[in-house]
Amino acid sequence: MFVTVETAARTAPAAVIVAIDGPSGTGKSSTSKAVAAKLALSYLDTGAQYRAITWWMLSNGVDIQDPTAIATAAAKPAIVSGTDPAAPTITVDGQDASGPIRTKEVTSAVSAVSAVPEVRSLITDLQRTIAGSAERGIVVEGRDIGTTVLPDADLKIFLTASPEARAARRSGELKGKEATDLAATREALIKRDAADSSRKASPLAKADDAVEVDTTELTLEQVIECVVTLIEAKIAEKAGPAAETVEAGRADR
Repeated sequence: MFVTVETAARTAPAAVIVAIDGPSGTGKSSTSKAVAAKLALSYLDTGAQYRAITWWMLSNGVDIQDPTAIATAAAKPAIVSGTDPAAPTITVDGQDASGPIRTKEVTSAVSAVSAVPEVRSLITDLQRTIAGSAERGIVVEGRDIGTTVLPDADLKIFLTASPEARAARRSGELKGKEATDLAATREALIKRDAADSSRKASPLAKADDAVEVDTTELTLEQVIECVVTLIEAKIAEKAGPAAETVEAGRADR
């Protein structure tokens, strides 16, 4: 049997889709961006999308304590996410929102907004569209990627860490007016975990087939190395059948 390059291309595996979930402060964003850059994959921060719609709600006077009001307004903002891991961007109605979405006000409101089913449905559709159009593959990070958004992802990873480690990391990220003490940060993280894990619509949860990585005692570089190794193994696994077919064709010539 002879296999042409064209035939080999048609039988090659699809681009790898990686879902990385976990609570805040586990290193999801830093790890996901670095891994995507190392492996030349696209990158999507789904949490930024929920922060973006929350920021829009707050900026436009929507009562975030009123689920009906949130649901009614959910489809109004146009959210666009850039997927370059070296310089991820996010705009709302054409305006750069990368800074405003990281404020304490948005952080304290995002769980309430993201818990509304209409919001999750719209954002989930957007996320699936972005993942499906990533020709070379994509690393998607969030809280419900492996369980709800991309349940058929090629690889699912769930990052964890102790509340103390997560609080220390998050406090280190906050500056100026947003800075706070470790105890307050730890309390805020635990409160958000509870809200995200108990919501009815796509709660924060580890997928049954996800690989759990505890980052408490690991440096960022070690976490990145671990995740890269897992992804490379999955890529090799997906490429296996196609590679064998090509080799068989060469042997038959």
